[in-house]
Formats: sequence, structure tokens, C-alpha cells
Amino acid sequence: MTTESPHQHLANLLARSALGDRRAFEEVYRATHSKLFAVSLRIVRERQLAEEVLQDSFVSIWNHASDYAQAKSAPTTWMTAIVRNRSLDVLRRGAHEAEDVDEVMALNLVDESASPSRDHEMGQDQHSIRECLEELEADQRQSIALAFFHGLSHSELASHMRKPLGTVKTHIRRGLMRLKDCLGRHGTVASDRG
Repeated sequence: MTTESPHQHLANLLARSALGDRRAFEEVYRATHSKLFAVSLRIVRERQLAEEVLQDSFVSIWNHASDYAQAKSAPTTWMTAIVRNRSLDVLRRGAHEAEDVDEVMALNLVDESASPSRDHEMGQDQHSIRECLEELEADQRQSIALAFFHGLSHSELASHMRKPLGTVKTHIRRGLMRLKDCLGRHGTVASDRG
């Protein structure tokens, strides 16, 4: 009896799913749904949205299981890409999701090691950060948020935003320069606090 690696087992389950094997697909779901849900939740930041994304993603995985090419990527890598794409589509769809990305950015830019005695200063800093984020162009704000707070590479950003790689790099570079200049004008630079 030969033992399959988890990677090979999942690839075989996807191949069986492509042939319409619902039991194999149920096993794919059981083996991967927790990890894939976590990926979506990290991006969309709302449990209900992440659940919707996960459901849509598994429908897509079922419908496109025959597209999976084992030679190109691991099964979990392929499925994670589907979930990530769907999650980013949700972020792009409306202002509500875009505001959530901005809020995540603002929260992540604040120095979490601040002591209680710095509460007033922190409140002023958060206000300044929000003002500076509003000064950025939408593409700059989105590029920075997805790159720095969701861990997307420049090439992943280019693919997800449907823009050339050079354009995405320019959005990030110019956005960071504008953010740094604005925060400098407001006196909200982490190095100022020691």
C-alpha cells in the first residue's frame, strides 16, 4: 500500500471533483475550508463577507476543478489564489469595503506600543493619519493597503488591480512619499516618538 502525501491526496481529490465526484469535493472542502476562510477574513475583515467569499470560491473551485494543473502549483496555492481574487473583488466593489481598507491602514500605522499617557497624542496622530490617507489617490491608497497589510507582492497587485507592474510600483512609491510628507507636516512620524 502506497501512502500519498497530503499535497498529492488533495490533487487527486480535485481531479475526482473535476469528474463530478461530490464526495471527493466534500473532502476537499473539509480539508481546506478553515485555512481558506482565514485568508479571506484577513483581506475583507468582516466575517459575513468572508463567509460569502468562501462560498463563492468553493462554487468556483467545483466548476473549475478541471482547470487545476498540478505541474503549475500546489492544490492549496491554486485554491488560495481563487479565494484571494474573490476577496479583492469584494474590496474593489464598493466604497464600504474601501473604507474598511483605509481603517485597517490607519490602525496599522499607529504605534501600538504607546503608553496610556500618550492617549491624547495618539488620538491626534490617528486624526492626522486619516487626513493624510484621504490625500492619497485611491489607487495609491489601495496599492499600499494591499501590499503592506495584506502581504500581496507587486506582481500579485498588478494582476489583481489589472494594471501594469510598473504602474503599481509607481502607485506604491508615490503614495508612500506623499504619506511620509503629510505625516511629517503633521508631526506624526514614528521616529519622533523615540
